[in-house]
Amino acid sequence: MAIWFRKSINVSANYLKAKTGLWGLLNQRHLSPCFHSNSSSPTSLNGKNYRNPPSFFGNSTTLFGSRRFESVKAGRQEELRYDNGGHQDQALDFPGGTVPFTPEMRFISEASRERIPCYQVLDDNGNLIMHSSFVQVNKEDAVKMYSTMVTLQTMDTIFYEAQRQGRISFYLTSIGEEAISISSAAALTPEDVILAQETQYREPGVLLWRGFTLQEFANQCLGNKSDYGKGRQMPIHYGSNKHNYFTVSSPIATQLPQAVGAAYSLKMDGKDACVVTYFGDGGSSEFSLFYLSSGTKSLVFMFSNFAPKCCQGDFHAALNFAAVMEAPVIFICRNNGWAISTPVSEQFRSDGIVVKGQAYGIRSIRVDGNDALAVYNATRAAREMAITEQRPVLIEALTYRVGHHSTSDDSTKYRPVDEIEHWKMSRNPIARFRRWVDGNGWWNDKDESELRGNARKQLLHAIQAAEKVEKPPLSDLFTDVYENTPSNLIQQEELLRQTIQRHPQDYPSVE
Repeated sequence: MAIWFRKSINVSANYLKAKTGLWGLLNQRHLSPCFHSNSSSPTSLNGKNYRNPPSFFGNSTTLFGSRRFESVKAGRQEELRYDNGGHQDQALDFPGGTVPFTPEMRFISEASRERIPCYQVLDDNGNLIMHSSFVQVNKEDAVKMYSTMVTLQTMDTIFYEAQRQGRISFYLTSIGEEAISISSAAALTPEDVILAQETQYREPGVLLWRGFTLQEFANQCLGNKSDYGKGRQMPIHYGSNKHNYFTVSSPIATQLPQAVGAAYSLKMDGKDACVVTYFGDGGSSEFSLFYLSSGTKSLVFMFSNFAPKCCQGDFHAALNFAAVMEAPVIFICRNNGWAISTPVSEQFRSDGIVVKGQAYGIRSIRVDGNDALAVYNATRAAREMAITEQRPVLIEALTYRVGHHSTSDDSTKYRPVDEIEHWKMSRNPIARFRRWVDGNGWWNDKDESELRGNARKQLLHAIQAAEKVEKPPLSDLFTDVYENTPSNLIQQEELLRQTIQRHPQDYPSVE
């Protein structure tokens, strides 16, 4: 590769002619706490110049930034980020942008002294924070958001109890994290495609918001004949073509690169929609969240058992893929602090997830995941950017998993009970949002009692009805994979039927 050099007078001239301007770049050190970016784009959410952003983002002229150079020539218009000690007479024309030389050996710091701030609209008491930038939610949407959160909480409680009674085999709750899925869903449109989390399955709120019925939830969890998955999935592996919600799959983080591919297809087709994919803090970590039952780490266990099947760096591949291809995808990380059982302090040394977006050239924001209005506004803004500017956006929502990881977990074995109680009582997202809805005169105790009573009654009826529906036929296990069933599957079906005939008492409901 040939290396070309230019004199400092030409470098300076080009820098002063940059679209963003010298002072614009310097001001980027004082970004709004909303979005974390390291460059600038000429396009805003509404198609106007980014130097006049919508009012709900505040007055910062450097709030939004671009993360790409259109060409090497365009890259020359970016100002030097570091003072190179007076030796500005040479610079490297490198693909992606001009790189200045310096005689100083200077390493980039491993971390900033200050953590990236967290965008918030409501305080813990449900009061609006002074000077907070946000778009007001109307009464109809606010009441639906709150009602859906309460319904999800009720559904989690009853299905959890049903699992303990042996009526379903497995379940996970969204307790403490209800605001993320439901508030983000409220900010999207039905045309936006959803790829939900891999092993935590904490996004049923999106389906609830879009109209998936309680009966449909019950049918899936019990795996009956009315289950869209024909009983072939574990409980809470929901999916709905009608609601643009891809069926959940078990391996960790596999849906992230898939979401980028789906988003790129929307871009190629010119669709006015984006893809939204959810994942947890553990999904962004590689080989760091698996423990032996004894509670001690085992490299042999992690690499040999789980690592080849799960978490093979899909998060990193997806972010890089999305940034390079400029795909309209929104990554929503539900950082609940604990993954399956590993605290974030043992997962990564970086400042959470938000800085990883910047590392890959993706505009990013950190929000209070227990603040429904903050999540709604951040997702609303991210969606507009993803579609109008054709770019990926990363949202890190800080929250807390109040419930156990699953019905197979006892979280009190690895975290203090008083920590759980603090988040359950003092930082409850449903209670916080209700105080705000109450304060607007849109809700009262009578409404609350009717909502909770009706939700519980409907859930119990849905479970009872689902239990009466027969199971899918055995032949459904081998369909929907190949147009013409291959010989090996035919042989497997024959062997299975022979086993059932030998042990009919173990398979009383199999046709």
